[in-house]
Amino acid sequence: MLRTHTLGELRKEDAGKSVTLSGWVAKRRNLGSIVFIDLRDRYGITQITFDEAHSDLVKDIRNEYVITVKGTVAVKEVPNNKLATGEIEVLATEVEVLSTAKTTPMIIADETDALEDIRLKYRYLDIRRNPIKEKLILRDKVTRIVRETLHNKEFVEVETPILSKSTPEGARDYLVPSRLYNGRFYALPQSPQIYKQLLMIGGMDRYFQVARCFRDEDLRADRQPEFTQIDIEMSFAEEEDIQAVVEEVMTNIFKEVKGIDNLEFRRIKYVDAMEYYGSDKPDLRFDNKLNTITDLFANTEFKIFKDVIANGGIIKALVINGHSFSRKDIDKLTEFVKVYKAKALAYLKLDNGAFAGSLNNALTDEEKNSIKERLNMNDGDIVFMIADDKKIADVALGALRTKLGNELGLINKDSFAFAWITEFPMYEYSEEEGRFMAAHHPFTSPRKEDMDKLMTDKANCYSRAYDLVLNGYELLSGSVRIHNKDLQAKVFEALEITPEKAKERFGFFLEAFEYGAPPHCGVGIGLERLIMILSNTDNIKDVVAFPKTASAMCLMSDAPSNVDADQLDFLGLDIRKKD
Repeated sequence: MLRTHTLGELRKEDAGKSVTLSGWVAKRRNLGSIVFIDLRDRYGITQITFDEAHSDLVKDIRNEYVITVKGTVAVKEVPNNKLATGEIEVLATEVEVLSTAKTTPMIIADETDALEDIRLKYRYLDIRRNPIKEKLILRDKVTRIVRETLHNKEFVEVETPILSKSTPEGARDYLVPSRLYNGRFYALPQSPQIYKQLLMIGGMDRYFQVARCFRDEDLRADRQPEFTQIDIEMSFAEEEDIQAVVEEVMTNIFKEVKGIDNLEFRRIKYVDAMEYYGSDKPDLRFDNKLNTITDLFANTEFKIFKDVIANGGIIKALVINGHSFSRKDIDKLTEFVKVYKAKALAYLKLDNGAFAGSLNNALTDEEKNSIKERLNMNDGDIVFMIADDKKIADVALGALRTKLGNELGLINKDSFAFAWITEFPMYEYSEEEGRFMAAHHPFTSPRKEDMDKLMTDKANCYSRAYDLVLNGYELLSGSVRIHNKDLQAKVFEALEITPEKAKERFGFFLEAFEYGAPPHCGVGIGLERLIMILSNTDNIKDVVAFPKTASAMCLMSDAPSNVDADQLDFLGLDIRKKD
């Protein structure tokens, strides 16, 4: 037997027991006649003590050796309150080295000074550290809660194919060449979207899956090329039905993981989210809404504002209460909003009843006082303003709101703020493509009241799509699906997908609609983003066992890698270097 107990298990009630323990040597302290070893496994650390008669047994043992020890549990004279096992030690009588270890290229401890590249290259060592290990265990716990909740609501877990068909209408696909069908390719699924809808047509009624998804897109702190989606679909249901299921899932997760059972789920229309927060994933842990104050300058003589209004633009304002900003700070914030295409950032500050700032001499006293009254400004407040096209002003000032919320401590980091963002645009215009694209995906149903806008007023046509946002992150995306073949054909036409192209891309799917499709809707929950928020990290790599870098490389396995010429020949492929 290699162990009778784990290394986080023994307590003072176990004193006198003979035990066998196994694990990694986390620390070795040699006090001459006595040697102490902190032995570590997934469950914790136990101190092993080798007295003078047995200290020779460990003279050659070093950190990260894997050993088995036998001994007797004893109560410590001076407990270590930092450890769950801190009241006991094991007085060792035997030791066996199971595996030796080289000096590790990084410190195996909760706090490490190792660079991220080193941590990713030696990820198996990084996982030994509690901050990573605990996040992976949390991920497992959350997944279990999801499964239990959905099984109790009669959802059936069904696996859908990984080798699928390329249906380009979103991010780029990862392609897999076929050996049997030379020149043809499978695609790794960006999501199980088509398959889960087919399961509804197949009469499964309630489906879920913890699904692996793949997207060949530029990466960032909260995105990986492969990720896990908790996929849920249900028949004979509308928005409120699927949202109620998700709310129950989230309530159970937060109750068990965080001890919180009073979650609030606000509902905000997309147009209102953009109007008041400048984002379709607003962080609602703090207020500081945006305000459109264009009407205050209907008769302004300030040329910049006057020209913007004449060209159909708006004046947008954000008030920050009781914080001072230096000129250098303002310059940095101005450069920040320019990233979002804003031309400038104007401001007014109110101190001792008097205004100061870049707009002080440009605006009349009447205009400045109207700003003060509209925005309820008090001494010590500052208002930032952007005058630009509505989309630019909304997004730029919304990004500034989020930045200042984080940097000025306006956010309670221990709080959680959910909101359903509803009624997203049906389409979004792509300058690159020169046409309207599906804002969600081409199987999303339009609002009933917008059916007549599908072809004639795409810019103002809204859908039955919805997102759940949490603390400024998009946690899930979902929609009521199109189940009527004629409506689906009309949406394809609006997206300039010809019947021939639709048949080529989605033929098997569209044919299924010929045999009776129930009304259905669903969601896809980003598991990694949920774990990020629950574990208070902003780096998705922390919650993935073996993540890739921002350039989609696995530093540990050196993937993607070159393959032998024979393998390419077998598949009938030639490699052409990109220009």
